[in-house]
Amino acid sequence: MNQENKTVVCFGEVLWDRLPTGKKPGGAPMNVAYHLNRLGIRSTIVSRVGCDAAGDELQAFLNHIGLATSFIQVDGEHPTSQVLATIGIDNEVSYDIIAPVAWDFIEYEPRFSTLIQDADVLVYGSLVGRNADSRKTLLQLLDKARYRLFDINLRAPHYTPETIDTLLQYADAVKLNVHELAEVSAWLGNRSGNEYTGIGLLQDRYNLQEIIVTKGAQGASYYTLQSRHDYPAVPVQVKDTVGSGDSFLAAFLAQKLRGGTSENMLESATALGAYVTTQSGACPPYSQADLNRFMWEKYLEMTHWK
Repeated sequence: MNQENKTVVCFGEVLWDRLPTGKKPGGAPMNVAYHLNRLGIRSTIVSRVGCDAAGDELQAFLNHIGLATSFIQVDGEHPTSQVLATIGIDNEVSYDIIAPVAWDFIEYEPRFSTLIQDADVLVYGSLVGRNADSRKTLLQLLDKARYRLFDINLRAPHYTPETIDTLLQYADAVKLNVHELAEVSAWLGNRSGNEYTGIGLLQDRYNLQEIIVTKGAQGASYYTLQSRHDYPAVPVQVKDTVGSGDSFLAAFLAQKLRGGTSENMLESATALGAYVTTQSGACPPYSQADLNRFMWEKYLEMTHWK
């Protein structure tokens, strides 16, 4: 990939995460777009909000952080999405995702096709596929994308194996966590839950060029058809895990678009993912200097521990 003027389109949900500490803007595609822009990769979000105060406030936030709202539709019938996020044991987050909401009804527009065709990458998730309307629009756009990165985000009961199978058939690359890998590969016959068996089944069925597996405190792995790369987690004092996987994906993709090595991609991804868990919410403000300082401090800590 040419390293100059890279652009990414993120398709899917935008919403308010209602956390114990207050409400925060969220939605995996929006989070990825936010972090890509922070990392200097121009990104655009395609979504839909309600014609209500929550939607107006969300669009104002997007404008404030430099994410264009020109591809955010406004729905006069369905409300802006709001999700109740509960932080439980080990800082794991559970979500009560209300349906239906505005982003369930993203309508196809011809201008979307031009946007997708001109972009280097289309990032899409599984949650937006829960409703036939948005799923139909997404399927129309996947055929037009140069490179398709599927961020599997299994939130019961908002998915079916059939929908995940359909969306996987379009993907060039997939990002998922180790639990999602076990579940999806079990549908293909991997009853043991073995990671390597699951990867092989996904590669064989979908001809996936790249698979990224996040493992929390155990780090992450990156698989191509020819190789595997592992990277350890950065030890941190976790505040919450909301959006950490989205920031991981954004940093990974930013390095990939800049021609980084597998190690560059994983190092950057694990660093940003770890940093975000030390903050509140999925889209904390930060600069590259903040990340550099964070990584230097962690390097010193890890060196001392050794």
